Amino acid sequence: MNILAFGKDGQLGKAFQNLFQKVPLASENNIQYIGRNQCDLSHAIALNNLLNTSKPDLIINAAAYTAVDKAETEYELAFAINAKAPEIMAQYATKHGSTLLHYSTDYVFDGSKDGPYIEDDHRKPINMYGKSKAAGEEAIVNVFTNCSAGQYAIFRTSWVYGDGANFIRTILRLAKEREELKVICDQYGVPTNAGWLAQVSLDLVLDLQDNLRKFTSGIYHAVPSGKTSWHELAALVVQTARDANIALKLKPHDIQSILAAQYPVVAPGSANSCLDNSKLRLALEESGDMSKLQHWNKAWEKEVQSYVAGLSRDGLI
Repeated sequence: MNILAFGKDGQLGKAFQNLFQKVPLASENNIQYIGRNQCDLSHAIALNNLLNTSKPDLIINAAAYTAVDKAETEYELAFAINAKAPEIMAQYATKHGSTLLHYSTDYVFDGSKDGPYIEDDHRKPINMYGKSKAAGEEAIVNVFTNCSAGQYAIFRTSWVYGDGANFIRTILRLAKEREELKVICDQYGVPTNAGWLAQVSLDLVLDLQDNLRKFTSGIYHAVPSGKTSWHELAALVVQTARDANIALKLKPHDIQSILAAQYPVVAPGSANSCLDNSKLRLALEESGDMSKLQHWNKAWEKEVQSYVAGLSRDGLI
């Protein structure tokens, strides 16, 4: 099996590299990790050439334009990477019978729903980044419509953290520098560990022998169960670090709650980033391998605490 994984330098791309090193896939298959230096996804010709040369059976698109504020002015670049590139990958997959895994975001919704979003809820992005990601979803679905070859999964996720810059690391850095901090308390979602996300993705598309299996193509919400706010997450992170004897100036009770309206940004965020994950859980159950749910059942709080402990152990705090 030929595997082409885009976004090798991002948090999810690094998580896939770590995961593939631990499973037979790494030695039994040809895996190429593609970063910006290997292929600029804003260049359609270069992307097409890479696909036709590599002939992947499995395409993992963990790459994206993620500069939310910059996307308001760099929207052409955002759409080239987040919409046109996934469309080209989908076109290749349908032509050659390949499997495409693509990653999207809660930003395709406006956050006004009372309760978690399901996969079929109407897309209504409120900024250019969200619009570009919504366009990428729509492009993939449209390409695969009425095509009998190939299959795809679009994994919507939220608040991803892993090996790279993220909210948790920012909070820890600031906690070493400041005695007070203001964090938004009226935006809700759930943190998603990049390693967890990579694992549940493969749980859906691979069988017990780590070969590609047939699954129902579509959109899946790939997030742990639960709900929190940025403020609550920040408090948990700081407390976990202090419990690990990390020297911090900041204490959890010194993190002040503020409303999103008090923290102006170029591109507004969503008040509700909660995603219902029932569809993906059911799909994993129907795969026939109940051991796959061991990854699913880990509480997001435990994942965050484990992540912070790992940063401490590795001297990264």
